[in-house]
Amino acid sequence: MSDYDLYYWPIPFRGQFVRAVLAYADKSWTEHDGAAISKLMGGPVKQMPVPFMGPPLLIDKKADFALSQMSAIVLYLGDTLDLMPAAPAQRAMTIKIVNDANDVIDDITLDGGRLMWTESRWREFVPRLKKWMSFWEETGRRHGLKARSGFLLGGEAPGIADIVTAVLWSTMADRFPAIEALLKEAAPHTAALARRVADLPPLAKLAAKAKQEYGDAYCGGQIEASLRKVLEA
Repeated sequence: MSDYDLYYWPIPFRGQFVRAVLAYADKSWTEHDGAAISKLMGGPVKQMPVPFMGPPLLIDKKADFALSQMSAIVLYLGDTLDLMPAAPAQRAMTIKIVNDANDVIDDITLDGGRLMWTESRWREFVPRLKKWMSFWEETGRRHGLKARSGFLLGGEAPGIADIVTAVLWSTMADRFPAIEALLKEAAPHTAALARRVADLPPLAKLAAKAKQEYGDAYCGGQIEASLRKVLEA
């Protein structure tokens, strides 16, 4: 029997952060398909494992505990799987990084497809995206990150901040070469860290599995189609 149940659509996007933490910690999970997700979302709130509007939803079977919202799930896993720093300041910075990552993917999808990308919107957005990237670069610089060594918040081993960094930037970079080029220009040490952590065996295996199962899909739907159109242009 698996350690967790995960409800998320068959794309990487927000669910990939949860998958990556589980994979890095060598935990097993069972993924539930779109029909199961829709059934839970459409059912009575009283019958939900936890009140939620949409996935990801994670159930920790051993603890008999359910949780939604990507940031909350990742931080819960960080605490329970010993991937969070002990010092309060480092813990707070980890929480900031996770929330920043969530904001970036909201930005890159224009708040989940509230609008579609056009060439003019993308041109106006590029400076903001580069600024986001510079946040990671400056955070790493302040904690001794180098091109070939170090971690985002220092330390001797990857933690939640590094796993989230790897998933955020490597997932985008692998699917959108134009974004990879921007990252290497605006945040070269971050780009190197993301690739270094993403290449760790558990995360590399997860990425290969995602490629096999989801192809080049990122967030799906019309918003991804509009993003691809402007980037390929």
